[in-house]
Amino acid sequence: MEEFIDIMTNDGIPTGKFCPKSEIHAKGHFHNTVHVWFYTANGQILLAQRAASKTICPLLWDVSVAGHVDAGETLEEAAIREVKEEISLDITENDLEKIGVFECFQSYPNGILDNEFHHTYIVILKKDLNSLIPQKDEVEDLKMVTINEFSGILENIGTHNHFVPSNKAYYQMVLKAILKRINRPELN
Repeated sequence: MEEFIDIMTNDGIPTGKFCPKSEIHAKGHFHNTVHVWFYTANGQILLAQRAASKTICPLLWDVSVAGHVDAGETLEEAAIREVKEEISLDITENDLEKIGVFECFQSYPNGILDNEFHHTYIVILKKDLNSLIPQKDEVEDLKMVTINEFSGILENIGTHNHFVPSNKAYYQMVLKAILKRINRPELN
């Protein structure tokens, strides 16, 4: 069964219209996604490797969890649902800390027009990596990287199949937000 996605204006305002996910990407409609970055108090960040079957950036190491916001769904509902689906972890709305919205407007050689607003959250990971179960049609693998490793990936973005090079400012924003939380443990 195909997902239906709410259509936004180019400023991120709901239009009141929705369409199938396939049409969202074929016609380049603006739409919302959620990105959830997990981190630990000791400075590790969870990365997910996109499944080999993905049409965009297969096998790329990237955000912990990401997905489309279904028609009629709140951003928080989508984040909680995607975390449960992709890594089999239960979180609550109180676990989510929104750090911003990142505009990601890109086209791909396969014809996909991806005009997304990434509503981005950070969440402290309270479970062991081995307890997470990746959803195989979405996530190939999971791994933890240190803050230093994450910074090194950013310095060499576009190599070793980590991160989308055109989104470097986005990853820097995420790292800055996580560092702020790690350096102020009373906020965790």
